Amino acid sequence: MCAVAAITPVSAESEPSVVFAQDAANVYGRFMRALDVEGTELRGAAPLPTGEYAVMSGSEVLWSGAAGQAFTVKVPQGCRKLYLLGSVAAEWPRVEWSGGKCVAAQAVESGSETTVDAAAFGMKADGSESGTALRGALSAARGLVAAGAGKVRICMPKGIYHFYPEGAHRMSLYVSNHDQQDVLPVGVPLVDMKNIILDGQGSTFMFHGLMQPVLIMDSEDVTCRNISIDYATPFYAEGKIVKMENGKTTLEIPERFSWSVEDGKFYTKGDGWKVRAATALGFHEDGSMVATGRPGDAYWGSKAVQVSRNQVEFAQDARELGFDMGQILVLRIWNRPFPAMVLHQAVNTQLESVNFHSSQGMALLAQMSRGVTIRGGGCVRGDSRVHTAGADATHFSNCGGYISVQNALYEGMMDDAINVHSTCLSIEKVIAPNRVELRFMHPQAVGFDVFPVGSTLQFIKGKTLENHPSLGKAVAVERVDELTVRVTLEKPLPEGIGTGDAVENADFYPSVDFSHNIVRANRARGSLFTTPKPVVVDGNRFIGSSGSAILLAGDAQGWYESGRCRNVIIRNNLFEHNLICRYQFTEGIISIYPEVKEPASQNERYHENILIEHNTFITHRVPLLYAISADNIIFRNNKVMVDDKYAPMHGGKSFILKHCGKFLSDYPPN
Repeated sequence: MCAVAAITPVSAESEPSVVFAQDAANVYGRFMRALDVEGTELRGAAPLPTGEYAVMSGSEVLWSGAAGQAFTVKVPQGCRKLYLLGSVAAEWPRVEWSGGKCVAAQAVESGSETTVDAAAFGMKADGSESGTALRGALSAARGLVAAGAGKVRICMPKGIYHFYPEGAHRMSLYVSNHDQQDVLPVGVPLVDMKNIILDGQGSTFMFHGLMQPVLIMDSEDVTCRNISIDYATPFYAEGKIVKMENGKTTLEIPERFSWSVEDGKFYTKGDGWKVRAATALGFHEDGSMVATGRPGDAYWGSKAVQVSRNQVEFAQDARELGFDMGQILVLRIWNRPFPAMVLHQAVNTQLESVNFHSSQGMALLAQMSRGVTIRGGGCVRGDSRVHTAGADATHFSNCGGYISVQNALYEGMMDDAINVHSTCLSIEKVIAPNRVELRFMHPQAVGFDVFPVGSTLQFIKGKTLENHPSLGKAVAVERVDELTVRVTLEKPLPEGIGTGDAVENADFYPSVDFSHNIVRANRARGSLFTTPKPVVVDGNRFIGSSGSAILLAGDAQGWYESGRCRNVIIRNNLFEHNLICRYQFTEGIISIYPEVKEPASQNERYHENILIEHNTFITHRVPLLYAISADNIIFRNNKVMVDDKYAPMHGGKSFILKHCGKFLSDYPPN
């Protein structure tokens, strides 16, 4: 069934208003700015002297043209924002609104729902490009919501739908913790949407080439349901060890993967991309990780020779790296071009039975968003593969509200099932007593709007990570470039805070519920939390995570991912043979490891109030708990069963604590 209404702008009459885009628009990416809609018609001209430009809604191009050309666009019904995109970075000249403000999306009546059938817009499960048709359905749904249709559900018959960069909606956005791209070809733009359900009814969305599969941005109450996300060509290769002799290793690679050997180098490749594999991770045929005990990925960049259509020989001995015959090696790189799904300035997002079979970075990356609920789904292996996400399964950078993840499966990722943190910026210069120059310090976390005007600022001592008791308020923010921001404060900097210290946004701390999930056979950690709001980790099964099952982190000298933990409950979980490799910050099954440069100089500990109770540990001889700079840790009523399945680590001690305060335990001492 498809319900479609005529899409016409509706407004109250008013005098024209003038906006200077460079002053009033938010900079979203290198080449895109956003405007709040203030009328039913937008007039202006593209910047000079060069470039191609477009004016867009969240799902369609309203105008495109060359530098200097004039434009007039009608604002589609329901749009709250328009987006100005260029092929070069440029300051747009003034634009003018007329016709009064468009009618906003209506409140949803209880039980009210309208269905839009994407097939009626031409979406077909026949291998053809689906993005254009789906965007037509999205535009119609936005208008229906504004017209009072209630919550709108967009659905399509169950099938495999293909998305290509050529049919994508081009946008530009800074994305935290990823390689920064000039333009994101977006397959499914759930942008500027409200009260929308995208229901795949069990469908697979198959993406081709380098692209941003799903973007949920400037949205409110958006739900994705019953969808699997996959790639026609994975961004890596998997090979089974079929021969090991004379210091060489031969892998057999299934047809599912695309690769080549050129000048003795092994490449994975796909539509529009080719990358040289640099590292390898090992899995058993049952999908569990190989317990190499190594501190990181194995180097896998030696000379390669193709010996048959699906076999390649490498000039290195896999046994020296802890691998053996019949095991599967994932050959990959460190690049992170695109997450499978991005949330940016999204409010109350729900993912219900959304499966990520693969990604070109993290599976889900949420930034500057509030309220995320995940039920079921997760990173789930597909098509007889052992690997899923190219980094974290879910990653929350500078988010607020309540994050709830329940009943999901996370397996085969290269990093954590969940990672929650703030991004702090370094204070590079004190320009005036109340004005500072801040700098993004990690190349994969730049440009995005960490400190909107009005933000509450938490100051952090760089070397001790101590949080200053006095907070700041941003009254003006100037973007110098994508690395540098100047912030004017309501009051002077607190005493003792200056160059070399750091600052984070205290308005974007989320509380977290991570419950009844399965995390297994993944690299690095099972989960990572750095937020002062309450964190509950309850009823999960952490099985074979190669590093720590749970990490409480924080730093202001490396990744600049901060947010001290003040209230953490870890209970009713099963920890089964974690810490079988030595990835970073993995000194215990539960690792409390903020990167404090001078812990002996601290007057207070970084993390505090951590309750660990009613858990079951099935483990070899590794620390149950490792902690630096933590206070008031309680370890009680836990069941511990120790075996010798794997080699001991860190002396086999049960607890290792450094520069910690109060610690209570009813478990036998070391």
